[in-house]
Amino acid sequence: MDDFNMNMGNVRKRWKPRKPKMGKGAKRAAAVIIVVAVVGIFATDCTYQIQEQEQAVLTTFGVPKAVTETGLHFKIPLIQKVQKVNTTIQGFPIGYQEDSNEVVANEGIMITSDYNFIDVDFFVEYRITEPVKYLYTSQEPVEILKSIAQSCIRTVIASYSVDDVLTTGKSEIQATIREMIMEKMEEQDVGIQLVNITIQDSEPPTQEVMRAFKAVETAKQGKETAVNNANKYRNEQLPEAEAQADQIIQDAEAAKQVRINEAEAEVARFNAMYEEYVKNPEVTKLRMFYETMEDVLPDMKLIIDNGDGTQKVLPLDSFVGETGAGDVSSGAGQTSGNTENSDGTVEESSTSEAEQNGQGGGQ
Repeated sequence: MDDFNMNMGNVRKRWKPRKPKMGKGAKRAAAVIIVVAVVGIFATDCTYQIQEQEQAVLTTFGVPKAVTETGLHFKIPLIQKVQKVNTTIQGFPIGYQEDSNEVVANEGIMITSDYNFIDVDFFVEYRITEPVKYLYTSQEPVEILKSIAQSCIRTVIASYSVDDVLTTGKSEIQATIREMIMEKMEEQDVGIQLVNITIQDSEPPTQEVMRAFKAVETAKQGKETAVNNANKYRNEQLPEAEAQADQIIQDAEAAKQVRINEAEAEVARFNAMYEEYVKNPEVTKLRMFYETMEDVLPDMKLIIDNGDGTQKVLPLDSFVGETGAGDVSSGAGQTSGNTENSDGTVEESSTSEAEQNGQGGGQ
């Protein structure tokens, strides 16, 4: 049995197939294929192109370097790696979804300084300024910017009233938020620069509150309209009233000047008369007495006899056609009268009735 096994082993060894030997042509073809593959790899991996709105980071053995010049560049294949970043202005929304415009409540709902809830939507624009820091300082630099923006937005909104956020304070709020974000991004230094942040929309969180706010805004607009109309009426009436007041003042000044001139004329006349009265005090005294008696007894007639035969009748009315016992006395045939000169003095005159008759006859 052992001999049989030995014989079978010898037979197998004899009939074992031999491997064919590779010829020289096959080796050359393989070498050519390998060379072509290596050349292809080097040809495709040794150059890279940078567009105008791009920058690249070239990493050599783990050491990054920024490449900012546009155009074709070379690198060492399998040793240097290139990562490109987009340097154009990019952005993301806060408070809503950009594709569906749906509200994101946990981002947009905020509280104001007067304890009112409000839904505010923002859009943040940024740009990559330092590609190396952008790629290697943080894994999610855009998320860092978004978190900082949300924090600054809530801080600023909490310091303004709901009316400012809805109406007149938007520009100031945007500027304040932008400055705050830029300061914090400089501290983080992740290679991103904030370009701008704008309020897309601001409104109350519910329809009921929105209607109330609209009613308030309508009332404010009505108030402004009423104030504008009142100012317009005032501007129309005020010039006319001022013109009337000026006219009244001018008339008063004219009347004042007339009265002053009249008073000065009266004073001058009185002074002139006084100078004449001073020259004849007795005559002036008598005249003043007579004038006073005329004022006191305007309707009575008096006959004055001074004891020397001269009689005076006051007032000096004409005796023509007058008869009566009360008008005649022992010296009734005589009449007397006073004559005022131009200088203010008074001359007494006495003429008998007979003389008057004689003079009349002679005429």
